[in-house]
Amino acid sequence: MSVTALIGLGGNLGDVRPRLEAAIAALDAMPGIRVLARSRFYRTPPWGNTAQPEFINAAIAVATTLGAHALLDALLATERAFGRVRDGERWGPRTLDLDLLAYGDATLHDDRLTVPHPRIAERAFVLLPLADIAAETVLPGQGRVGDLLAAVDAAECLPLA
Repeated sequence: MSVTALIGLGGNLGDVRPRLEAAIAALDAMPGIRVLARSRFYRTPPWGNTAQPEFINAAIAVATTLGAHALLDALLATERAFGRVRDGERWGPRTLDLDLLAYGDATLHDDRLTVPHPRIAERAFVLLPLADIAAETVLPGQGRVGDLLAAVDAAECLPLA
């Protein structure tokens, strides 16, 4: 059975846009994952640690036959393949960040994974690209993506040509 999952992508080190394109292609080539839709790219200010370069962010919707944890493992493996080193720094600079934002209408919370992502509602850099592909999607316990976006300040998040 296939589930639609929503994935956020971002990065701010190196040649980010081609890396995001390549990561999307790599995910689409994986068994059990098929990219259904992708957002525009957005230039966004850093979150948390603001003393770092701006990010480029996007979102994709995928159809997957993988379970939520197996999909998370595929995302983490893809990050590593593209040079991501998780050194424990939260909100720091990174070559590639892949976040499992939603997995169908599931609500999961364990030591490895929480979906829907618990901080979607506060992050314009996530909601803006997500609204490109899933504005009408209702995230369990959080609301409709388009409504969540309307409630945040997205003025500093700029679409790239």
